[in-house]
Amino acid sequence: MSESPKDMSIEENVPMLLEDTASLQKGLWKERPLDIGLKLPCRWRDGTWQEAEILERKQDSVSSEFLYYVHYSGFNRRLDEWVDSGRIDWKAIEEGRVRWNKTTSNKKKKDKKRKSSDDTENRKIEPAKLENITKVKNVDRIVLGKYIMETWYYSPLPPEYHHCSTLWVCEYTLNFLRSEAALKRYQQRHSIRTPPGNEIYRKDNISVFEIDGAVQKFYCRNLSYLSKFFLDHKTLYYDVDPFWFYVMCEVDEYGCHIVGYFSKEKESEDNYNVACILTFPAYQRKGYGKFLISFSYELSKLEQKVGSPEKPLSDLGLLSYRSYWSQVLVDLLKNEKQPISIQEISERTMMKMEDIISTLQVLGLIQYYEGQHVLDLRRIDNIKFGSKGLQCDSSSIRWTPKLTTFINK
Repeated sequence: MSESPKDMSIEENVPMLLEDTASLQKGLWKERPLDIGLKLPCRWRDGTWQEAEILERKQDSVSSEFLYYVHYSGFNRRLDEWVDSGRIDWKAIEEGRVRWNKTTSNKKKKDKKRKSSDDTENRKIEPAKLENITKVKNVDRIVLGKYIMETWYYSPLPPEYHHCSTLWVCEYTLNFLRSEAALKRYQQRHSIRTPPGNEIYRKDNISVFEIDGAVQKFYCRNLSYLSKFFLDHKTLYYDVDPFWFYVMCEVDEYGCHIVGYFSKEKESEDNYNVACILTFPAYQRKGYGKFLISFSYELSKLEQKVGSPEKPLSDLGLLSYRSYWSQVLVDLLKNEKQPISIQEISERTMMKMEDIISTLQVLGLIQYYEGQHVLDLRRIDNIKFGSKGLQCDSSSIRWTPKLTTFINK
């Protein structure tokens, strides 16, 4: 006699038999959930069916219905989400049109055996490795200033903020709080309305602050936590001492509101002028990304050091950099009356030669001839660009290169 769904242990993660799916459609999925690692059709936001893999599951405390955290095949992980049973194609399960990711399923089994309590084990694991354990977002949204932003990825926050549906953030100090009331009480006690550090740029309503990670550890660590919600490809550095942080703000009568930032190693063996760069989603499409990129190269010019962003870049980051590089190079070459070498272009722009060559190749403005790269500008006048973004005014920068050497103890 077969075992009934009610008698089965959820924790055993027993694969669901396809012949049982007819009963699941009657509501028994509340007691017998679908398994982690199952790939099946799930209704996408536009109403179409897309293959999705179940990465995690949880049971609603009110309805007892199971919710599933899914990744859509071929889609960026920022689109992973929790779905209810109404978005699952149960007919596909009944007809056997499903697949299994055995790696995911087996990994979850091992993780459950290894886990002795909810957070005790996590505290023993290096924070930078936590993301390798779970790809499930631990916070659904953040409130930063007047904006509510849906998170895209997992961020290894301190344990007390894990599984916090909404994270409230003071936009001036980056202090984390678990409720709107707590945030209001916090801001009533603190009158700070600017980031820490030194203001090194101000023009119109745009300001940039330089912050030393070794001095403002709390602020810089929390900024790193926040950025991880929106950057999938970066390793989160918990030792912020070796970095400078350049925070861009919109300024009004209420204070300086953070819109984005980039970080930079104090001493980079690879001559990176940017370690991490982000414009928060609520402030994207305003040209701020290109401003931050331009600002990083203006600092490189003041340092007289050729620079390049740390690789790999995110998909959005690569698009922004490629657009910035293209505009700078085309503007330079259009106005150049004399022959110019790649080396000379690098010295003028402080862009790395590899970045210059790869961009010119994408634009079709360079050929490889007899062992060397040769500029071919016949089609340069046909190249069109979109917005140049917000322009960085180099005359508004109040900054001098640092002469100190950072020693990593």
